[in-house]
Amino acid sequence: MQAETLAKIEVIQTSLELLRKHVNFEDAQDRLAAMEAQTTAADFWNDPAVAQRVMREKNQLERQLDVIASLQNEMTDAVDLIELGAAEGDDEIVAEAEATLTSLVKIAEKQQLESLLSGEADGNDCFVEIHAGAGGTEAQDWAQMLVRMYSRWCDTRSFKIEMIEESAGEEAGIKSVTMRVNGDTAYGWMKTESGVHRLVRISPYDSSARRHTSFASVWVYPVVDDNIEIEIEEKDLRIDTYRASGAGGQHVNKTDSAIRITHLPTNIVVQCQNDRSQHRNRATALNMLKARLYELELQRREDAANDAAASKTEIGWGNQIRSYVLHPYQMVKDLRTAVEKGNAQGVLDGDLDDFIAASLASRVGNQR
Repeated sequence: MQAETLAKIEVIQTSLELLRKHVNFEDAQDRLAAMEAQTTAADFWNDPAVAQRVMREKNQLERQLDVIASLQNEMTDAVDLIELGAAEGDDEIVAEAEATLTSLVKIAEKQQLESLLSGEADGNDCFVEIHAGAGGTEAQDWAQMLVRMYSRWCDTRSFKIEMIEESAGEEAGIKSVTMRVNGDTAYGWMKTESGVHRLVRISPYDSSARRHTSFASVWVYPVVDDNIEIEIEEKDLRIDTYRASGAGGQHVNKTDSAIRITHLPTNIVVQCQNDRSQHRNRATALNMLKARLYELELQRREDAANDAAASKTEIGWGNQIRSYVLHPYQMVKDLRTAVEKGNAQGVLDGDLDDFIAASLASRVGNQR
């Protein structure tokens, strides 16, 4: 067997060992059997909150064990085919099996990275806030481009996006937007996108066709599960109502249904205008505030272990995590991990996995 083939097999086997260790494979089957027995009990749904938590854990463990079994079986089949093809002198069978191994290496590396998404809130949905920096229309257009980029990336992972609040720019783009991203491990994948993003391009809004640098900030925080208790006192809140703007028909211009809540001790501000009902917007905004306070606590814990910069910073020079250059050359570079890509348009079309994977691996490594 060729050295290249043996190297692929070694990579897959190493990933399998790490995946087995991550789920504590020796007793994972017993844990799954116990949960299956629990879910079939007649009184299982008497406590819906506990039942949902058990079902989430059971489904996650099933997925992890299925991945391990699938990788192991496909690798064994591919190795058997290579040996069979070599014995019979059938190069086509060997080539097909080699292609399968190459594909399995990528799958194994991806699953190994996903196994690191074991943080307290990594499995949760998340909120994503995007704010345009200084610069008027140019920065607001850049913020809109980031919304599109993340929407495309979410599509590739079958994550669903729900718009919570959007403040449109005067001429084009957006001043700010808040989205909820729904999907398994959405927060785990997106959490490292928090920071300032910098764009360099020839401005389509400059009649002299000059090069402009624009900034926008991205802030990601987890949706809080029902079983996570966050205490908020009414005296700590300032609640303002205002007239919603943007898409939504004539209704948004007639009633003060939009809600803005300021948490006075932390100065955290959340707002919601996606529903015609002021009460529902208030409930959504309170959930967002709980999520922000929970994320703040998670960041405090991480800072204690990692001294990571977690708080919002000025949207400008010196604080960016990634640069997107469209002129005079094309390149996107992550300043934390040095990962870079020459296909800037591909990145803006949602090709973010390499950046996210590298920053996640780096972050996990720093916490060990």
